[in-house]
Amino acid sequence: MRKILGTFDAGVPDADLLDDLIRRALDEDHALDDRSTRPLRNADRIWRGRVLAKEDGVLAGVPVFARVFAMVAESAGGADGTGSGSGAEVSGTGSGDGTLCAAGDDVLDVVGPAGVLLSAERTALNFLQRLSAIAGATRRVVDAAEGRLHVCDTRKTTPGLRALEKYAVVVGGGTSHRWSLGDMVMLKENHLELAGGIAAAVEQVRADARSARLPLTVEVKTYEEAVEAGRLGVDRLLLDNMTLEEMAHIVSHFGDRERPELEASGNVTLVRVPGIATTGVDLVSLGALTHSVRAVDFSFLLGAQAES
Repeated sequence: MRKILGTFDAGVPDADLLDDLIRRALDEDHALDDRSTRPLRNADRIWRGRVLAKEDGVLAGVPVFARVFAMVAESAGGADGTGSGSGAEVSGTGSGDGTLCAAGDDVLDVVGPAGVLLSAERTALNFLQRLSAIAGATRRVVDAAEGRLHVCDTRKTTPGLRALEKYAVVVGGGTSHRWSLGDMVMLKENHLELAGGIAAAVEQVRADARSARLPLTVEVKTYEEAVEAGRLGVDRLLLDNMTLEEMAHIVSHFGDRERPELEASGNVTLVRVPGIATTGVDLVSLGALTHSVRAVDFSFLLGAQAES
């Protein structure tokens, strides 16, 4: 596949950002004020819990899942040595990010104070379920593309969770598209309307794009618009809601000579991806990878006491 511009290797967010996201989620759930668990007499005992997959999927967010338990243990006075001295450890043979799981699989084990396990489980599962859903959706599209084009996400992410959701796309085999409005100049229909057309818009933003060394993308809806934008020397054309025939026609127009990158977007579904992959475009972007996935169903079950 052709190397494309304006993409990122979105790994696990840095420690400070990750801890901030998790802390907000734990505060929302009042995880350190768990009135259902705290009074129970066995809450300080070390127990083992397991995560059961209730459907097939792709695991993503395992480091996030583990960090949730660690942070609850630290706050409860475990891993920092001020309390029981016991933290929470997550393990899973072969069950790291990107692992395929099937319904009925035990995918992760957690060992720690029972109170920590029960107070952290919901927040930890919420992250795991959503990120695994994104990774699974991405994997299905990547498989459908059969290596012929890049599968990219968009900025249609959950507010505050973009770093995690883009990381999940990469776990699923996808490519992280521009991170924010500051990473690429992308002229879409409203920008073109505001500026007075493709040529006018490109003229107005080109100097700033060059000085910032940012790729310049223009959204086009017709063959004629693609030809016009191509003549202006933009870096990428966003082919919006086009038929397979229209995409192939544009690819044929530019031929093998140096040309802008071609991105298919709009009305892109899993069913359409194999056809899009045959047109010769370089990448396809899908908002559905992050904005409308259904969480993978995992459950957390407390098992045997790990120590007497």
